[in-house]
Amino acid sequence: MLRPYASNFERIWYWSHRSLCGLVLLFLMLPVLVMIPLSFNGGAFLVYPLQGWSLRWYETFFTSPEWMRSLANSMIVSPAATLVAMIFGTLASIGLTRAEFKGKALLTSLLISPMVVPVVIVGVSSYLFFAPLGLSNSYFSLIMVHAVLGIPFVIITVTATLQGYNKNLSRAAASLGADPMLTFFKVTLPLIGPGMISGALFAFATSFDEVVVTLYLAGPDQATLPRVMFSGIRENISPAIAAAATILILISVAMLLTLEWLRGRAEKMRTTAH
Repeated sequence: MLRPYASNFERIWYWSHRSLCGLVLLFLMLPVLVMIPLSFNGGAFLVYPLQGWSLRWYETFFTSPEWMRSLANSMIVSPAATLVAMIFGTLASIGLTRAEFKGKALLTSLLISPMVVPVVIVGVSSYLFFAPLGLSNSYFSLIMVHAVLGIPFVIITVTATLQGYNKNLSRAAASLGADPMLTFFKVTLPLIGPGMISGALFAFATSFDEVVVTLYLAGPDQATLPRVMFSGIRENISPAIAAAATILILISVAMLLTLEWLRGRAEKMRTTAH
């Protein structure tokens, strides 16, 4: 907060800093905000000024078998990939945090490498791996690769949470007769819950927005919403794409708010436990 006795320089810096942050945020949000009104455009083109207001493109979206199939695919692939990423990312993080062995740094780098490797390389290599197995056009390959892209986020957030984990709590549970499995579910899991939920949030956002890997691994029956939107932009630009983008935004915001609410509850439980 700005102190009442702040100098003129401090006041200028205070408001300049906040104005700059506001402009950066506006710059990042403007493309999203521009797209939403276009979804209500009564005309047949993505142009301003709007040619009237209409819900025709939402009707087109919800009555189109292609759009509905792609939305259903996204709602199958993204939650499944998030669940897989959260499970394996959490287990990897716990193992890396508790164990000390040679090559630990190298293994950690390999586990988080999907975050820095260009996604087109991930797509090509995944296709070359799954194609000989006959799994290139399947939900399994798509979910697994999306999970691989989300695991680094889970590892980073859970590892950060485990840095402040009090190991005496696990020892206390063991001294009271709890086996390692019971200790994990009753003590460790509630305390690292905020990190897991935060990682799941990023993993879901990564999967739900992924298009490059989907272009390589998904067939017509597995096409997700971002892939259909990408194909529509290349072949036939229609305001129905704006309607799909708006729905995509609403789903993402709803999921993020839900996960944030769950993270807040887990954080509250963790504070209470301490």
